Amino acid sequence: MLKEIRNEMDYAEISKRLIDTLGLPQSPVAVKFAKSPEGIPEGIPEIGESTRHCGMVSIAAKEGKIFYATAEKHQCMGGAWALGLKPLSPSLQSGEFYYKLGKFNSWAACMRTISQIPHIEAPGGSDKPVTYATVYAPLEKTPFDPNVVLIIAKPISMLKLAQACLYKGGGRLFSEFAGIQSVCADTGAYPYMTGKVNFSLGCDGSRKFSGIDDEYMVMGIPAEILKEVADALPVVVGAPGSK
Repeated sequence: MLKEIRNEMDYAEISKRLIDTLGLPQSPVAVKFAKSPEGIPEGIPEIGESTRHCGMVSIAAKEGKIFYATAEKHQCMGGAWALGLKPLSPSLQSGEFYYKLGKFNSWAACMRTISQIPHIEAPGGSDKPVTYATVYAPLEKTPFDPNVVLIIAKPISMLKLAQACLYKGGGRLFSEFAGIQSVCADTGAYPYMTGKVNFSLGCDGSRKFSGIDDEYMVMGIPAEILKEVADALPVVVGAPGSK
């Protein structure tokens, strides 16, 4: 497997800290965007049936499975595009797709939204697919260095994660979401492309097809800052002014 990150992290220990400190209902999920077959660790199987990216995240989080999925195994066109596996389809680009779903008042409103959806793309904005496969694992069992770690939890847990993100440098956090493509674009592509954490309210698709409960939110953390956030978490949770 190609080594793509210099940071050495104890993912099992970090996962335990996140789960224990926040009382998470399921494992954080390690996600890697493999650029080639060499980016997939030896011995990891391909997922059997095609499904949506958000469903794959739930399989890793709830069932503890480790697997990868090429473009052909991604059932959701929007998710596959956001993660750099497939080009943007004409119906998404024009606005037709979400218009037919009743999400927007006009094709133009759909088009404006899609034009701002975070997605993994090659330098220069080429629409050519740049991801060979997405790879998934529960964080505590991951045999690979992830690009992004996804956390699904209640708002109170997200509050503590937000405080942990600001513990060292302070400032403010700004979240990007549109009520669509939450697990793929908002918390997958956005943290990967920007190096910043992102919080999302979820979307109809992820709640309907991957079992994200109504009381949960979704967060994506770039792997490069995962340890920093995990180290700060017990401090902010145990602070005198903490709820």
